[in-house]
Amino acid sequence: LVYGGGEVGLMGVVARAALDAGGTALGVIPQRLLDREVGKRDLTELRVTATMFERKADLIREADAFVALPGGLGTLDEILDVLTLRQLGYHAKPMLLLDHEGFWRGFVAVVTHFVDAGFAEPSAIGLLEQVPDLEGVLARLDAFALEQGPQREMAAQ
Repeated sequence: LVYGGGEVGLMGVVARAALDAGGTALGVIPQRLLDREVGKRDLTELRVTATMFERKADLIREADAFVALPGGLGTLDEILDVLTLRQLGYHAKPMLLLDHEGFWRGFVAVVTHFVDAGFAEPSAIGLLEQVPDLEGVLARLDAFALEQGPQREMAAQ
């Protein structure tokens, strides 16, 4: 797991679950948020950055894929950054929206509106994949890992 390093909310639950299952968790958090005592300090690695911009750069660099759970404005900010960078060709990592009970429907409608109005390339909408449940997300991540397996091995050599 590579995530924003928080202790609270859904991502705190996800981090605890990853660690309890024997996985690893890299948290990346700006000092200001850590000072507010919202950081999870018992991670495999907790990386502290000076700014939110550095945090996002680290998260984007370290992640193999992006999964957005239902969240707040910070989640929206991060998914928009990742979407823009993907559209511009800075990465080709999958972008999944865990669309529990249609949470992301409005966001996808906004992106579609930008496309329809001519302010975004039509390909933008295809860069996001809405997945209705956790099982679907895990299946998509497994499929991506299988697709990338040989390429990763070659990149490591």
